[in-house]
Amino acid sequence: MAEYEVIASSDSSLNFHDIDNRTIIEVLGPERYSWIQIKGYFVNPTQYFGSSLQQYMPSGNQSQAEVQRLRDQMAQMQTSTIEQIAQLKVEVASREAEAQRKNEKLQLQLKAEAAMREVEASKKYDELQLHLQI
Repeated sequence: MAEYEVIASSDSSLNFHDIDNRTIIEVLGPERYSWIQIKGYFVNPTQYFGSSLQQYMPSGNQSQAEVQRLRDQMAQMQTSTIEQIAQLKVEVASREAEAQRKNEKLQLQLKAEAAMREVEASKKYDELQLHLQI
């Protein structure tokens, strides 16, 4: 289809309807005469139903509009994804900062407890020294 669109864009004598027909013929093969109920033999679907490919196949403008709509939708999804990633990065940074603060607070508590134990141990040592001197 893309190949035919390139051809049609460079050759003004072709239109998208011809491209649609050529595409269908390439995929399904040429139209054959067959028995059409009520109408008889030697009637092909186009003769009976008319050239109704357009009813099933979107026009070039419809296709282009659909492609543009899908591109816009993809762009919105990409923007949304980028925004979500940015929000997640902010949340992760915030949690890391909170964890760092908690870690520093715990470190200070441990140092204070260690200093208290050292003071208590020093007092007990001094008491034992005094007791032994007596």
